[in-house]
Order: sequence, then structure tokens, then C-alpha cells
Amino acid sequence: MGKNMIIIGSVTFAMKGQKLLAHSGIRSSVERIYRSTGGNGCGYGLLVPSRTDEAEQILRQGGIPVAERIEWEA
Repeated sequence: MGKNMIIIGSVTFAMKGQKLLAHSGIRSSVERIYRSTGGNGCGYGLLVPSRTDEAEQILRQGGIPVAERIEWEA
């Protein structure tokens, strides 16, 4: 089973999102992702081991552009 990854896009927004989640007590790590499918190419995401639904809601409310959420096999 993979881990939950919230795709953000830019490293700047990923780092801002990580700080936002930390203020709410949610652990996350910024990860670079490479995608061969779709038009996105590479980007950044936040690996969130728990409370992923809550984390996504906090990011959206905080103005962080969430592209999608995937299961990550790293």
C-alpha cells in the first residue's frame, strides 16, 4: 500500500503548504515527483502520512493550489 501524496505543483507552494500543515500539527514532507503521463511533467507534492483529508482541506482553505491527491509508491 502506498502513501498519500497531495500534488501541489511548485516547490514554493509545497513549502508554504508544509508550514501551514505544521501549524495544525500535521506532519508532511516535500517531495519532487516525476510524471510521464499527462501534461504536468515534474512537480512537487506533500507526502502526508496521516490526516490526509484534513490536510487537503487546510491547504485549500489556506490558498495552496492542490492539483490532485494520489497514492505514492516511493
